[in-house]
Amino acid sequence: MSRLILAATASTSENFADFGVPWWVWLALLGFITVLLVADLLLVHRRAHEISFKEAAIESAVWISIGLSFALVILAWQGGPAAGEYLAGYLIEKSLSIDNVFVWAVIFTFFGVPAMYQFRVLFWGIFGALVLRAIFIFGGVAIIERFEWVLYIFGAFLLYTAWKIAHHDEAEVHPESNVALRLVRRVVPSTNELDGQKLFTRANGRRLATPLFAVLVMIETTDVVFAVDSVPAVLAVSREQFIVFSSNAFAILGLRALYFLLAGMSDRFRYLNVGLGVILGFVGIKMLVSGFYHLPTWASLAVIAVVLTVSVVASLRAEANDATNVEANDEA
Repeated sequence: MSRLILAATASTSENFADFGVPWWVWLALLGFITVLLVADLLLVHRRAHEISFKEAAIESAVWISIGLSFALVILAWQGGPAAGEYLAGYLIEKSLSIDNVFVWAVIFTFFGVPAMYQFRVLFWGIFGALVLRAIFIFGGVAIIERFEWVLYIFGAFLLYTAWKIAHHDEAEVHPESNVALRLVRRVVPSTNELDGQKLFTRANGRRLATPLFAVLVMIETTDVVFAVDSVPAVLAVSREQFIVFSSNAFAILGLRALYFLLAGMSDRFRYLNVGLGVILGFVGIKMLVSGFYHLPTWASLAVIAVVLTVSVVASLRAEANDATNVEANDEA
């Protein structure tokens, strides 16, 4: 029986895009991402300011356009199956990251970070997230290639995570009990005073961490938790490291703008957690049966898109119905 399972899982790699990536292509990808980050920091957001809903909407549209357009690069370079895997990975990472956005809102509220300084913290948070995701992705792919039975552990973990996400009403985070934060405050000399959007400042000849550095630590540690969920989920639709990393990277790059667009709207998406749970459950099952049956990438894309659409539309309709009932009660 064990030989049958190993033979089945060994054949799963044939169902996914597999191609060699020259070093200069990796360098070009990293260079492009770096240019986007630097341009966003030094040109678009050089001056600290409170980002309006309109500005966030425009920037979100730009980042999403860039992310989706990269699928055309994959399509022209490696064909339809590879582009489909990229789009599936992008949608999974983007949808699961929405929960991350709401957690950021809780963290910023807890620490009382002024809106005009939040972007700079998120910039470094996104930078750190890219590095962490790269480590998770390359490590995960390497583990799967050597021990394909790990797929069953990943699949079971995703099912457990799906149940947890679907059954909690709001993002749960407790900054005051975060071990990493307490350790940093004990080791790194800190001050309770802000110095603009700086992470470190000088006072009485000493270099001290500002409260924004503590916020950054919280954001990075919570991202590790989300990466543990999202990276295995993306590995269910692709095993090619270039596709998995690029889909994660472009989905993450637009999270700052998405945060300023959605941060105050968590109550309006009441069924989003259920939708995210369904998506994670779907990819978990897909991973568990991958050794025996491979669901086409287009089918995965369709399921993810339909679940997201239904959860968002249902949430907005419920919100509209509540508003109508409140108005009716007020008139009565």
